[in-house]
Amino acid sequence: MSIGKTIGSVFSWIWSLVDGFRKIVHLLVMIFIFSIIISVLMSSSAPIPGSAALLIQPAGRLVDQMAGDPFDRALEELLGDVEAQTLVQDIVDGLEFAKDDDRITVVVLDLSAMPGGGLSKLSRIGDAIDDFQESGKKVIAKANFYSQGSYYLAARADEIYMHPDGVLILSGFGAYQNFYKSALDKLKIDWNIFRVGTYKAAVEPYMRDDMSPAYRESLSHIIEQLWSQYTTDVEAARNIEAGTIDNILENLIETVQANDNDFAQLALTAGLVDGLVTHNELQKIIVDIAGSNGDDGEYPTASLGDYLQQMRLLHGGSVAAENVAVIVAAGTIMNGTQPPGTIGGESTAKLLRQARNDDSVKAVVFRIDSGGGSAFASEVILNEVLALKAAGKPVVVSMSSVAASGGYWVSMAADSIYASPYTITGSIGIFGMFPTFQRSFEELGISTDGIGTSVWAGALRVDRALSDEAKELFQLSINKGYDNFISGVAEHRDMEKEVVDGIAQGRIWTGNDAFENGLIDGLGEIDAAILAAAELAEMDEGEFGLKYFEQELSPGEQLALDILAGADGLGLTFGALSRPSSSVERVANMLEEVLAPLVMFDDPKGMYSQCFCEFE
Repeated sequence: MSIGKTIGSVFSWIWSLVDGFRKIVHLLVMIFIFSIIISVLMSSSAPIPGSAALLIQPAGRLVDQMAGDPFDRALEELLGDVEAQTLVQDIVDGLEFAKDDDRITVVVLDLSAMPGGGLSKLSRIGDAIDDFQESGKKVIAKANFYSQGSYYLAARADEIYMHPDGVLILSGFGAYQNFYKSALDKLKIDWNIFRVGTYKAAVEPYMRDDMSPAYRESLSHIIEQLWSQYTTDVEAARNIEAGTIDNILENLIETVQANDNDFAQLALTAGLVDGLVTHNELQKIIVDIAGSNGDDGEYPTASLGDYLQQMRLLHGGSVAAENVAVIVAAGTIMNGTQPPGTIGGESTAKLLRQARNDDSVKAVVFRIDSGGGSAFASEVILNEVLALKAAGKPVVVSMSSVAASGGYWVSMAADSIYASPYTITGSIGIFGMFPTFQRSFEELGISTDGIGTSVWAGALRVDRALSDEAKELFQLSINKGYDNFISGVAEHRDMEKEVVDGIAQGRIWTGNDAFENGLIDGLGEIDAAILAAAELAEMDEGEFGLKYFEQELSPGEQLALDILAGADGLGLTFGALSRPSSSVERVANMLEEVLAPLVMFDDPKGMYSQCFCEFE
């Protein structure tokens, strides 16, 4: 045998060995992937016991729409690194299903991880609790510590329990924010401000070091209404004397001293809770109602997530031959395509357009939870609302906690507008801001010079002072924007323009005020809006479906998440890949929240209709 043939035989043998190894690895990878896929296909939620307590554990803030890109959020959930949020609709649906489900004997409302939520959202869940209780089943609330928001829900329960060392914190409603005028002066930044509206206070932090008297008056009117409603609702739900909560707060030190300096005992004495019990003692109380798992002394539970997954699968979708579309827009209004939790002019318009082009959709409910933002993006969305109406599809707006400024702009052309009595709306006004840093640069020894063919060349450079002509031009544009806003409200709401101007000027209103002022058509939650939309489309109750339009995962993203979820089902957890935020990162996140109002502006014309008016 020649040397060449020998070498060829050796390489052939080596290649066969490598190829065989490659095939084995390929086979193992395929077996692994198929195992994951089988795990996904065979996975299901935990079985619901024949007799169980429905465990509802809201975590994080209550929202109408989960914030963040759907793929990123789902991936973060798998990694255990997602910001806690709870959909209001999930809790409402869970209570609705459980009401007539014989397997659910009691609802346990664990409020330990819920800091709060807008009063309208809390009220909506409270109404769902009341409706559930009509079945004769109990709702038991528990927590080590109750915040003001979580206690509002607890008050609607049949029984409220707290740990003996716990605290119930009621402080009243407040509205506080940072003001930057002195800081801007020290930094030698000229923050040029243009606005229309006596009460348009979104710009005040950049021009004052405190609230203006007009804004203070407006906020006082709002928070006093909301606090009065809060205390009235809680005291009625707890069947305690009207004025009890205000009396406790006005005499808090004396009241605490009278209860041996024990905050938990104070809550019990005042009738705000029904018992101070340890975890083991509470376990026995619930076992007496829901029964026991056996020797472990635990009561059988069905978590809200598992329960909803099973019940929604069992009952099927709510889509029918004819539907009311539901589109949620939550967050700041910005230009372009934005992830859920922020309202993108283009992305939200796309959802409205999809509903318009869907022959099964006969009417649309547009759910708004926004303090506004870009005037341009608001107009883009408004155009799609008008296009829906022109296509013969009625549009009904359902206002959530906030639908003010741009949030009202996108609402005003609807056939009908519903809001909760607790909704914050109005703030009909326009502003623009243009900071220049020439004095800051001069302090550093940096100067700017040049020439242009007109006074407008280089007029909008941030390293040059804004000229008087440019300031006048800005203000003219803002004036026109405000005139367009109130003219649009007058046209779509069938009001006199002068009347609109009188209730506009950037002033915020509660849902009750808005109804009296003609800015909305009715007081009610999203269910009332859905029925109104169906009626406008001449669809009979019970004969139409609901079709939700929202940003969805692509097939590739869904497959990737299914594979990761399947791997997790096989015991390959990914939580170790995430890490807790460092102290520096947490401080940076806090700083980002403080500076967010300074950097979020993206309107091409520099005009904004925004209300920084969320408070509790």
